[in-house]
Parts: sequence; structure tokens; C-alpha cells
Amino acid sequence: MDECIMQLEHATVRRSGVPILDDISFQVKRNEHVAIIGPNGAGKSTLVQLLSEEIHPLYSPRTKRILFGKAKWEVLSLRAHLGIVSQSLQYLCNSSYKGWEIVISGFFSSIGLDFHHHCNDRQMQKMEETMHRYDAWHLRDKQMNRMSSGEARRILLARANVHDPQVMLLDEAVSNLDFPSRSQYRSTLEQLDREGKTIILATHELSEIIPAINRIVVMQHGRIVADGPKREILNEQLLSEVYQTKVFIDEREGLFSAWC
Repeated sequence: MDECIMQLEHATVRRSGVPILDDISFQVKRNEHVAIIGPNGAGKSTLVQLLSEEIHPLYSPRTKRILFGKAKWEVLSLRAHLGIVSQSLQYLCNSSYKGWEIVISGFFSSIGLDFHHHCNDRQMQKMEETMHRYDAWHLRDKQMNRMSSGEARRILLARANVHDPQVMLLDEAVSNLDFPSRSQYRSTLEQLDREGKTIILATHELSEIIPAINRIVVMQHGRIVADGPKREILNEQLLSEVYQTKVFIDEREGLFSAWC
């Protein structure tokens, strides 16, 4: 049986006294892929941020957060196990740094390079190999603030993988991408699956959920309201209740789509 590598128990997050996550319990096993869906404000991004320790739950004797077998981490040490791609990260990276500088900064959990960072030959070689693998090498000398959304997303995927993380945390990673870029992004997810990464995906787009992702978590009002196999969870009745509008679902070649 695969070991549990990420575990939350009774985790609550509040902002200005309002619960964003309300008594959440959630766990992920090694090599398990999970898609987290739900309406805006459901708590998807906050759950991902809890797993990356960008934010912390309220203290309670019942609350646990155990990541890779440990309850306490130095953030930089934890980052070595995680590859993160998100809209907020793309916003932070929208700068004059070149593509290769953003990718190699994944070794340091920084945004780009400054005088504190000294790259060795191994890191330079790994950066080049990773950019080739994610079809981003041609973007190496292009400034991030001159890239299209699809190009920037390739750079962020390369940055997230340059240090060979165990888990990929992907938060709304297809936002603002056109159809060809989304197709390429799905191909990248399939590549991550082949490489043995654990994928945790927070998304609005059911078409982003590749066939290898079999577990769906549905969130609403800061709670998990459904958690189970994809074909059981992705049904029109459940999603219509969660999104509070009539939702239609279609499946083609192992990919789902939804509209209302």
C-alpha cells in the first residue's frame, strides 16, 4: 500500500474572522493524483496553500499537518519536495528576469536570481535539461514580462520541476490559456504522471483533469462535500447542487467537460 505523504486533520483557516477552510481533513498517498474542484471561494487555493505551508491553520489540539512524515518543516526544506505552479506565482514572476533565470531560481525557491545566488555547473546543466524537456529552451533569453501566458506557464512548469520534486501542486494553472496551450499543458501533466510525480490539481476546468487523475475532491463554502473516484463524483446532479446552477457534463476520449 502506498504511504500517506500529505495529511491534514481538522484544519481551519480564517480571514478577518470569516472561515475560508472549515474543519478540513484531507490526505494524499504517494503516486496518487487528485483534482480539487468547486466554485469560486470554495477554498481550493487555500487548501493548496496549506499543503505548501504558504499559510497556516488555526491552532487546535485536534489539528494536524503532516507532510512527508514530518509535522514541522523549514519552508526551504519543504520546497525541495514540492513543485508549485499558480496564478499568483505567475504574477510574481512577471518581471524582466529571463526565462532561464526564473527556471534555475527553482533551486533557491526565489523569483529570479540576485547576488546571493551562485549557480554551479550541475544546476546549470539541470536547468538546460529541464527546459528542453518542457519545450521551453527557446524561451531561455526572453523576459518573462514579454511572454504570452502559455509561454510563461511553460517556464513555471520547468521551474517547478528543475529540482525533481515528489509532489506537483498546480493551482488554476490553465487560466488564460488558449486551446493549443491547454492541450500542451495536458501533455505536460501526462509527462509528470509518467515521471512518477504525485499531482494535486486545483481547477475550474474539468478538461484539465487528465485520465491518470482518478480521484476528485469537491469543495463548497470551505468544506469538502465529496471525495471519491472520478466517474462517481463527476455527475450532473452533484455538480449542479454544488455550483447552484444546472450543470451538464460530457466525456470524450477520457476527458470531461462541463457547461451550464
